[in-house]
Amino acid sequence: MKKISKNKKISLDAEEKKILKSVESGNWKPLSKKEKEKTISEFKTAARNTFTKSKSISLRLSEDDLIKLKARALEEGLPYQTLLTSIIHKHVTQKTI
Repeated sequence: MKKISKNKKISLDAEEKKILKSVESGNWKPLSKKEKEKTISEFKTAARNTFTKSKSISLRLSEDDLIKLKARALEEGLPYQTLLTSIIHKHVTQKTI
């Protein structure tokens, strides 16, 4: 990690300022042991799924839905096909109560 001298001013964007304010006000708390284990388990599952083979499919969407999907992907900083894959994966792996 790069060390920053105390004399240097760091300029933060609005989102970074919001996060810093939240941290400094004590809104953040450490995860419990159970929460840590769950998080680690989810990351391990995601890592395993990264290397599974995928299949190509054709899918017809309305033009309006595709425009909205691409806009959301842009907001998230992802390619739209990656976002769509993620949405489908979350939907099919979600446990119902």
